[in-house]
Amino acid sequence: MILHVPQVLTREQVRMCRSLLQSAAWVDGRVTAGGQSGLAKRNLQLAEDSPQAAQLGEMVLGALASHPIFMSAALPLKVYPPLFNRYGVGMAFGDHIDNAIRTSPLTGARYRTDLSATLFLSGPDEYEGGELVIDDGPEPRRIKLAAGDMVLYPATTVHRVEPVRSGERWASFFWVESMVGDEVQRALLYRLDRAIASVRGDVGDTHPGAIALTGAYHNLVRMWADL
Repeated sequence: MILHVPQVLTREQVRMCRSLLQSAAWVDGRVTAGGQSGLAKRNLQLAEDSPQAAQLGEMVLGALASHPIFMSAALPLKVYPPLFNRYGVGMAFGDHIDNAIRTSPLTGARYRTDLSATLFLSGPDEYEGGELVIDDGPEPRRIKLAAGDMVLYPATTVHRVEPVRSGERWASFFWVESMVGDEVQRALLYRLDRAIASVRGDVGDTHPGAIALTGAYHNLVRMWADL
């Protein structure tokens, strides 16, 4: 399931990110790439141990924790500390698949990458090219979202960032280890959760049907969650 998660960051938060990133020191983006993906990666990245990365990462994590769509779709157990990148003219990231396990160089904590996330910090009118392209079915999905919006997608997919032709593309990216590792089960729970929210809006929280559906949802989570 590829999901557009709107307004993860407010306009003011996006401005704060951009202001801090403007003055930050950037490094070669290949520092976090695996051997194969490193051959295809041409961008700049904020060093993971920089003070700006720590400050902005905490802000992103706080925003995610209060976003109902993200929490429902990801069912997060752990979120890798958000990273930040930028693509200038001619920069791109060719076809690759994310590593199954990521290890934080700061803490040594390991994360299973069930979901990948790209949180856009540049608006689509600020750069040409730079689309995130995800191979999903017969036709690839080409994604370019408003600043502050995020796309959440299975880390099992082959994906790429097209070359930037003008301007700059800024984003945060990270991975999620979900309580429910199975993609099909996780997608089913998301759709059920959204349906329950709609039913509760129509008939109220205490309606027997709403209670029964909520119970079914939580029993499935109990069955499938791996903590």
